[in-house]
Amino acid sequence: MLLFRLGLTLLSKKLTTKHTKKNSHREHREKIMTENEIANKIIGIAIEIHKTLGPGLLESAYKECMYYKIGKSELWVEKEKPMALIFEEVKLDCGYRIDLLVEKKLVIEIKSVEALNDIHLAQTLTYLKLGNYKLGLLINFNVVLLKSGIKRVINGTL
Repeated sequence: MLLFRLGLTLLSKKLTTKHTKKNSHREHREKIMTENEIANKIIGIAIEIHKTLGPGLLESAYKECMYYKIGKSELWVEKEKPMALIFEEVKLDCGYRIDLLVEKKLVIEIKSVEALNDIHLAQTLTYLKLGNYKLGLLINFNVVLLKSGIKRVINGTL
């Protein structure tokens, strides 16, 4: 009888553990942000950095600051993510790298140039296509007002 009760106690603990795991998985799924929500948060971080540092620094300085602040905000971020090029079923490592990838779905391409041009947009769009991502932010920190240096780049539809 004691073994039977012990067995029931262990079984109920296993059921409780499984239930807890399901709930925590469900809670994790509820916290998943859309590309637009992530982008809004990233734009806020970029504006904060730009207000503090201003224009005129190297791209690498802004990239490191963005990487630090995004990580501090508890979003998953990867810096200098390698991108392979697939050509006629051959995977080519050509040295393409995404500046920052946030939550495995938002591409951030950082610039510090006099003006953004079509080639910068094309580069960001290429990264979106190569990685099958939907949304990218092209951010030029070398402007007086950062709002004018941010471009949203969409691959397909959101």
